[in-house]
Amino acid sequence: MSERESKLAELGHTLPPAMSPVANYVAFVRTDKLVHISGQIAMVGDEKVTGILGEDLTVEAGQRAAQLCALNLLAQMKAAAGSLENVERVIKLTGFVQSATTSKGADIPKIVNGASDLMVAVFGDAGQHARAAVSSPSLPLDVAVEIDAIIAVKA
Repeated sequence: MSERESKLAELGHTLPPAMSPVANYVAFVRTDKLVHISGQIAMVGDEKVTGILGEDLTVEAGQRAAQLCALNLLAQMKAAAGSLENVERVIKLTGFVQSATTSKGADIPKIVNGASDLMVAVFGDAGQHARAAVSSPSLPLDVAVEIDAIIAVKA
C-alpha cells in the first residue's frame, strides 16, 4: 500500500476499484504529464447519494456525495498513473451539484468542498487545486454530485 493510500486508510476510507465508463467515452485521457479524468459520480459500492440540494438533500449529505466522487477520482488517478505516489499535483476539479433552482447558490461550493478537502488531506500541498462548482438541474442516475479532474503525473 502506498503512503497516500495509507493516509486514505487513516482517514477511514478504502480506495474503490476504478469505475468503467457507462457510455461512449473513456475514464481518462493521458497526454504526457497531464491526465483529464472523466466525471465521477457519487457512488461507491452499495453507497450512492441521490437527490436534489434544496429539496431533499442537506449540505452534509451533498458533501458526502462529493467525497464519494473524490474516492472514484482517486481510483482513476491510480489507474492512470500506476500509483497515487505518481500523482504530482491535482490541478483542477469541476464539481456539478444537482440542485433546485430555488436553492441557495452559496451551498454549491460548500458541497464540493467534500472532494476538495479529501484531495488536500491525501496529497497535502499537491492537492491544492483550481476549481469550479456549479449547479445542475439533473445528473446521471439521479446522483447528487459529479466531479471531473485534471491532474499532473510523473513522466
